Amino acid sequence: MTLHLPNPDGTLRAYEPRTAPPAVPVTGGGSAFTSRTVFSAAHVVADPFADTTPDGPAAVDWDATLAFRRHLWSHGLGVAEAMDTAQRGMGLDWATAAELIRRSAAEARAAGGRIACGVGTDQLTATAAATVTLADVRSAYEEQLAVVEESGAQAILMASRALAATAKGPDDYLEVYGHLLRQAAEPVILHWLGPMFDPALDGYWGSSDLDTATDTFLEVIAAHPDKVDGIKVSLLDAQREIDLRRRLPQGVRCYTGDDFNYPELIAGDDQGFSHALLGIFDPLGPLAAQAVRVLDTGDTEGFRALLDPTVELSRHLFQAPTRYYKTGVVLLAWLSGHQSHFTMVGGLQSARSLPHLARAYELADGLGLFPDPKLAQERMRNLLSLYGVNQ
Repeated sequence: MTLHLPNPDGTLRAYEPRTAPPAVPVTGGGSAFTSRTVFSAAHVVADPFADTTPDGPAAVDWDATLAFRRHLWSHGLGVAEAMDTAQRGMGLDWATAAELIRRSAAEARAAGGRIACGVGTDQLTATAAATVTLADVRSAYEEQLAVVEESGAQAILMASRALAATAKGPDDYLEVYGHLLRQAAEPVILHWLGPMFDPALDGYWGSSDLDTATDTFLEVIAAHPDKVDGIKVSLLDAQREIDLRRRLPQGVRCYTGDDFNYPELIAGDDQGFSHALLGIFDPLGPLAAQAVRVLDTGDTEGFRALLDPTVELSRHLFQAPTRYYKTGVVLLAWLSGHQSHFTMVGGLQSARSLPHLARAYELADGLGLFPDPKLAQERMRNLLSLYGVNQ
């Protein structure tokens, strides 16, 4: 049955939805990955019946949220919890994030799944920026680090808006991160999130010059290599990531967070490769898992053949303003049947236009991502009707 999808210029185009079965098995299973460590940064499912406001406490559908994590674990993927994909700093408040961490970590133990959780300073958002000190930033990080470590999850030290606003230069970053790494119980993942994902992080590591910032970042790692499991780089610059990973100390991994260039970065070259911690692996979970298992056999061409066609969808979801990529991710989760509605924490379902959402559907359908193409078609038809597009 034909769908009429809106173009950016206001016209409609006819689209014939896919009728073939999914491109990869819907059910999970299979051996663990052997060549790469792979995390999917997972979204949260909002409670659509909660009486909330965009600036009020987040209301989460815990059953659906945890069920989605079990879906990712069933395919062998690790879960990167309470990251920007879960709307940290964009609707998900720290109190709810802490509960998310505790619940997901407990679920990971029950499911035998791997989990790493974001440690930030977002409890400082209600504090006037002018009054925040480095001591406040350290204390906020410590509070969150304790929650993650007590849950039994691995910690991911996320970039901090409060630190970006408070630090006077590279030395402040060296002091804060050095303090945290010295007290971390287990090796952590350091997360460098670029300003395209969060404009408040411009100038992170004490400089807007990325070469200078990279030197400071590497100085932090070099001073504490035994406390750094790896780094997650989200700068959307493949060559910069390659150059950076070649400078890492022995044993420190690079987890790509580049949602534009992930196939080539994970495949690697004769001097190394990146592991993965990606938001795009939320909607791509089963397909990404199949691709990594092909890579485990040494078949790089087969891996690229599976993953390269997904880049167009990823670049579409993560197009500027990149920080709103979560809207497309949740749309695809709804169309795939992982949740019963298309609403988001903070009302963020309104952050992308209907033409953007329609193109996301078209690209995902063309890739065979939907477990039930008919369900996806009917839900997309309902969304179009809600916007006034008669079929």
